[in-house]
Amino acid sequence: MSNGTFHHYFVPDGDYEENDDPEKCQMLFKMTDDRKCGMDENQDSVIRDDFTIIKRHIEDAARVLEGVGKSISYDLDGEESYGKYLRRETTQIGEAFTNSEKSLLELEVKFKQSQENELKEEHRINDDFLNMIVHTRDVLKETLDISVALKDKHELLSLIIRSHGTRLSRLKNEYLKV
Repeated sequence: MSNGTFHHYFVPDGDYEENDDPEKCQMLFKMTDDRKCGMDENQDSVIRDDFTIIKRHIEDAARVLEGVGKSISYDLDGEESYGKYLRRETTQIGEAFTNSEKSLLELEVKFKQSQENELKEEHRINDDFLNMIVHTRDVLKETLDISVALKDKHELLSLIIRSHGTRLSRLKNEYLKV
């Protein structure tokens, strides 16, 4: 991790948390070494300082590598190698795709069944409506037949009543004449 300056931080356990102490994680990297080799300096102290610096760099690098190793082990999710991790992930992805394909097929079947049920319901409603229309037509035809028959009987009764009225008038006239 880096804070944007030349101060870099190493997280020993590979898992950075807000409560990690930056002082324990801080590593200062020397970007340039402006020291000049001088003939009059003590060669032993220069070499000792160089070894000390190299030793710190090696220790820093070892901690970085250890942290990277831990990060990778966290990333591998307990697998021994990246290949095994990828195989496991590929298997899981394959299973997920298979399950989603099964789910899609089930949804397609349910959708088709729903459409078929809707069509059956539509046909049933249409058949019921047509049956009601046919029944209504039959009842109307029967009503018209009855009406025609009643009209004929009405005319017949009118004729009979007129005929009786005429006959009664004639009988009355004959009776009154006598």
